[in-house]
Amino acid sequence: MLVNIFLENKFDKHMKVLQVCQKFHPSVASGSTKVAYDISMELSNRGHSITVYTSDMKDSYSRIKNCEIEEINDVRVHRFRSIGTVAVKKMKIFVTPLIMSRVKKEIQNFDVIHLHEYRSFQNIIVAYHAKKYDIPYVLQVHGSFRETSTKQRLKWIYDALCGYRILSAASGVVALNNVEAEQYKRMGVPEDRIAVIPNGIDLSAYADLPPKGLFKRKFGIAGDRKVILYLGRIHETKGIAFLIRSYNHSIKKMGCKNTMLVIAGPDDGYLNEVQSLAHSLDISNSVVFTGLLSDKDKISAYVDANIVVNVEPVNVYGIVPLEAAACTTPVIVSSTNAISEVVLNGKFGFSVKYGDVNDLAGIMRKIFTNNDLLIDMGQKGRKFVFENYDWTNIIGKLENVYKEIIQSKQHHIAQ
Repeated sequence: MLVNIFLENKFDKHMKVLQVCQKFHPSVASGSTKVAYDISMELSNRGHSITVYTSDMKDSYSRIKNCEIEEINDVRVHRFRSIGTVAVKKMKIFVTPLIMSRVKKEIQNFDVIHLHEYRSFQNIIVAYHAKKYDIPYVLQVHGSFRETSTKQRLKWIYDALCGYRILSAASGVVALNNVEAEQYKRMGVPEDRIAVIPNGIDLSAYADLPPKGLFKRKFGIAGDRKVILYLGRIHETKGIAFLIRSYNHSIKKMGCKNTMLVIAGPDDGYLNEVQSLAHSLDISNSVVFTGLLSDKDKISAYVDANIVVNVEPVNVYGIVPLEAAACTTPVIVSSTNAISEVVLNGKFGFSVKYGDVNDLAGIMRKIFTNNDLLIDMGQKGRKFVFENYDWTNIIGKLENVYKEIIQSKQHHIAQ
C-alpha cells in the first residue's frame, strides 16, 4: 500500500474516525481490546475526532454498568447493551441490537471507519451501512482468521454469511506481520490493499519501572524464589498445560527447586483443568494463580519475574513478550508463534518447539543458572522495544492508511 502519495490539506489535519470493537476499556483487555484502546487514545492525542462503538460487556459474563455514553480522554465511547449469552459462550460474539439506530444516525459523519477483529456482530452492522453510504473502512483482524476445532463450524457459518463480504468490501486491511499478510492474500485480498503495521505498546507506562519485590510481597512469594510468569487468558489454546508439565520437569528432573510458577490472568474456561493438572503433578505448592491483575500489578509481575513464558502454539502476534521486554525480562515463546521472529531478532529471548517439555524445561534452567545471560537479554529487550514498538511512531503509519483510502474515495467521486 502506497504511503507517500499527495494528500489534500483537509486530511493533513483532523479526521473523524469511528473505531468499532466488541469490548473497550475498562473491559478485561484481550489483545484486540487493548490495541483498539491504545489506537484511539493516540489518534485523539494527535487531534483527530475519535468515536468508539462497542458493547457493554466487561468480560464474557459481566457488564460495565451506567456508562452507555462516556468520554475517555476526549474519545467518545458508545456502549450498546449486549443480549443473550449463547453466542458469547460459543463464539464470544456480543450481540448489540441498539447499535443499528446509532449507526443509521451517525455513520455519514465519519471520514473513515476502523473495524477490529474479523467476526463480530458490530462489524456486520457497521460494514453494511458503510457500504450503503459509501464510507470507507479498514479491517484489522488481530489474528482472528485462526480456526480452532471447537468453533470451526460456527466460524465457517459466519464467514459464509458475512465475513467474506465484509473482507472484500474493505478499502484497506491491516496485517500485524507478513504471516498475517499472507493470510489476507489467501482470503482473496489484493496485495495493494494490505498494510503491514505491528502493534505497539504504551511505553510511557514502562518508562519508570517499580522496584523489585512488590509483586512477590503482595502474593506471598519468598524473595529468593525465581519466578516463571505466564500472563494472559487462562484458555486451553494458550499452552498453559505444556508450561505446567515443563515446569514440573524442571523441578523434578533438572533441580530447579527454588522456583515459583505464576499464572496470572482471568479464567477463560480452563482454570479448573490447569489447577487439577498442577495438583495431579504434586506441584500445587509451587504454582500461584493470581487471577486478573491491575495494570500496576502486571508491571510489577514482569519486573519480579526472571522469565516470562508465552508458548501459545499459534498466533500472529503477541503483546506480552513486548511488555515483558520493556520491563527488562527475557521471554520464551513457541517457534510456531509469529512473535518468535521478533523475539529472536531482538535477542531478548528463546523459542521452543511446542510440546517439547525437555526443551522448555532446559531453557528455563539455563536462564536460572546464568545471571549474566538474563541481564544481557533484559537490556537488549528493553532497548529493542523502545526503539521499535512505541505507539507514537507506529500510529503515523495507520494515519497514512486512513488518509490514503479517504483520498481514494475523493478521487473516485471526482471521476
